[in-house]
Amino acid sequence: MLPALFLLNRNFELNHKINQHMLVALTYNQKKEDISDKHPDYDLEFDDPSTIEAVAQALSVHYDVVKIEGDANAFEQLLKYRPDIVFNIAEGEFGESREAQIPAMLDMLKIPYTGSNPLTLSLCLNKAYFKKILTYHEIMTPGFEVMHGIDQKCTIEDFPVIVKPLWEGSSKGIFNNSIAHNSEELEFHVKHVVERYKQPALVENFIGGREFTVAVLGNKQALKILPIVEIDFRSLPEKANPIYSYEAKWIWDREEDPLDIFTCPAELDPQLKQSIEDIVLKTYRALECLDWSRIDVRLDVRGKPHILEVNPLPGILPNPESNSCFPKAARTQGINYNELINLVLEIALKRYNIAHETTYCRRYL
Repeated sequence: MLPALFLLNRNFELNHKINQHMLVALTYNQKKEDISDKHPDYDLEFDDPSTIEAVAQALSVHYDVVKIEGDANAFEQLLKYRPDIVFNIAEGEFGESREAQIPAMLDMLKIPYTGSNPLTLSLCLNKAYFKKILTYHEIMTPGFEVMHGIDQKCTIEDFPVIVKPLWEGSSKGIFNNSIAHNSEELEFHVKHVVERYKQPALVENFIGGREFTVAVLGNKQALKILPIVEIDFRSLPEKANPIYSYEAKWIWDREEDPLDIFTCPAELDPQLKQSIEDIVLKTYRALECLDWSRIDVRLDVRGKPHILEVNPLPGILPNPESNSCFPKAARTQGINYNELINLVLEIALKRYNIAHETTYCRRYL
C-alpha cells in the first residue's frame, strides 16, 4: 500500500491505478521566506508551512495526498497528476480575481474541488461587488462608496467611515487608524490605500455595535451553522479602535501570547441569534457559496445585523492557541481539526456525487 502522504514520482500514475486509492491534491499558497522588498502585509493571506502540513496530514488519514503550490506551475502539476479531487486553500498572488485562478484551472481540466466556484470567489473578494448583490437581495450591509483617488468627491456624508482596500482579505490594509472622522482623515486614508495597494479604496459607513463571525458548512438547503463566534474588542489595548485590524490580528494577537478576543459560543438571546443566522444563510445562498464559508456580521446602533465580509476561503490555523475562527467554532461543535478538514472534503465529494467511504456528513450535518 502506498503511504498516505508521499512524494510523487514518474511511476505514480501506474501505482495509483494498481492501488485504486483516491488521490487528493492540496492546492495552497505558502508564506514567503523573504519579503524584504515588499510591504510587511504582502503575504498575509498565504498559509504558513504548519497549516499546509496540518491540512495534508488530516487528509492523509483517508486519502493519498499530493501538495501543489498555487503558482504559475500549478496547471502543469494538475495536468500531470490528475487528482480525483482538490482541497483548495490557494489565495492567489496577483490580481483582483486571484482567488479564482486555481478553481478556473480546475474547471477547465474538469477536476472536482472543494469550495466555491471562480465567480463566487471573485465576487466575494471584491467588497463592492458582493455588497451590490446583497443590496439587490435586501440583505443589510453598511453603506459604501468606491473611491479611485482623492480628486473623486465622496458622497457619503455621515462620519465615521472606515477605509479598506477594495479586494484584500485577512485584515490586510485595515489598520487601527483606518477609521476616518472627517474629510481630511478620509482623504489621507484613501490616498494611502490607492498608492500602497494599487487598487481602489472602499469607503464604508462604520457601525460600532457587537461583531460576530459565523462559520457555515454545506450546500443549497442542507446548511449547518457552527457556534457563532463574537469578537470582544474590550481585550484590545487601551484606546484601540473597536475593529479587528492588522494590528489586532497580527501584532497584538500572537500565538505565544494570544488575546482573549473571541467568545464561542457567543452569548446571544434567542431572537438575536436567529436574526444573525437568518442573514448569514440568506447571504450564503445569495452569493451561491459552496461547501463552506465564514461570514462576518456587525450590529448597528439599533442592534440590527449587517454583513461586513464573506470569506469563501476561510482561515484554518491548526493550533488551538491560535485565534482561528472556523476551527474554533468547529471545536465548540465537537469537531476536531482532522474531522473538519475531512468533513469539508466529504461535503464536496457528495456535491460531485463521488463515492466515498467516510461518514463525517452523517455524523455532523
